Amino acid sequence: MNTDHARFDTRAIHAGQAFDPTTGAVIPPIYQTSTYVQDGIGGLRGGYEYSRGGNPTRDALEAQLAALEGGAHGLSFASGLAAEDALLRTVLAPGDHVIIGNDVYGGTHRLIRRVFGAWDVRDTTVDTSDLDAVRAAIEPATGVLWIETPSNPLMKISDVAALAELGHEAGLVVVVDNTFASPALQQPLALGADVVVHSTTKYLGGHSDVVGGALVFAAGRDELHDRVKFTQFAAGAVSGPFDAFLTSRGIKTLGVRMQRHSQNALAIARRLEEHAAIEQVYYPGLESHPGHELAARQMSGFGGMLSIALAGGGEAARRFAESTTLFQLAESLGGVESLVNYPSEMTHASVRGTEAEVPESVVRLSVGIEDVDDLLADIDQTLDRL
Repeated sequence: MNTDHARFDTRAIHAGQAFDPTTGAVIPPIYQTSTYVQDGIGGLRGGYEYSRGGNPTRDALEAQLAALEGGAHGLSFASGLAAEDALLRTVLAPGDHVIIGNDVYGGTHRLIRRVFGAWDVRDTTVDTSDLDAVRAAIEPATGVLWIETPSNPLMKISDVAALAELGHEAGLVVVVDNTFASPALQQPLALGADVVVHSTTKYLGGHSDVVGGALVFAAGRDELHDRVKFTQFAAGAVSGPFDAFLTSRGIKTLGVRMQRHSQNALAIARRLEEHAAIEQVYYPGLESHPGHELAARQMSGFGGMLSIALAGGGEAARRFAESTTLFQLAESLGGVESLVNYPSEMTHASVRGTEAEVPESVVRLSVGIEDVDDLLADIDQTLDRL
């Protein structure tokens, strides 16, 4: 089926997902194989030689990912950080410089600061919602502008189109981490970004049962895609066929799931905004959020992630995180079930003492697709016990 002009939900279900021509199976088979028989030396069937270099199940997912983001090419990795590492190792060299937001996933900050820092790559952390701050941070050695919007965990909103224009004027590769929004709610490539990165573990997989990552490249960035694909092949951080299958399966319901995530999160954000125990709610769907108008322009919904600052500080935040019942205390996000996280000592423990440190009063919620009244009751009961 040609899905080039299909709408999002149709592409999510059909792109790269042709039925099996041998049996007619609606779901493409899982090619759980490491190698492929050749028709004589160098006589590859369909170009397949060894599954680190290519696998039909992974290829199907990569076509699906590219279609979702409106990109030319997709690459599927063993994890989100593996995707980030392959991209950065391809485009950076010792002595280069990266601009990164001061509120990003702790693992991204750790990768750039500690792993690439040891390779003599420097970074500057700025508030990427401040165009002047980003402009001032650009220097001759800058190679990458890394944008995360909404950011993790304080939900800052950055202007992708304006930053892409600014970055391209300086000759930078503009990368957007679209994990929180997902392509169902935000299309960074259409706004001018060069590459989109995902932890497919989160909303794309959607069921907390697979770890993976992805890169999607804009049209016209074929050469960059080819270079990163070589890095992926040479270093080997590919997704396995069963992981690719699980991710592809999750993607098919992404559109409807994101609608429910967004509806539930907005209802909870509004309830929390009115509660005396809450000092601040970080959710771009609220009119009080400083990035609300921008988010409404560049996103089609506000997503299922929100954070709160407890008026009682770190002690109250810890009690809240350890007292919910439906909201389960765990790392990660984006699954159908609701999770609560204490970033300061969990997902962002590695950035304590840096410019990206998360306040101890902050709790992050990944709002699932359960009945919203049950989720609200869990929140209310927990706050009553503080």
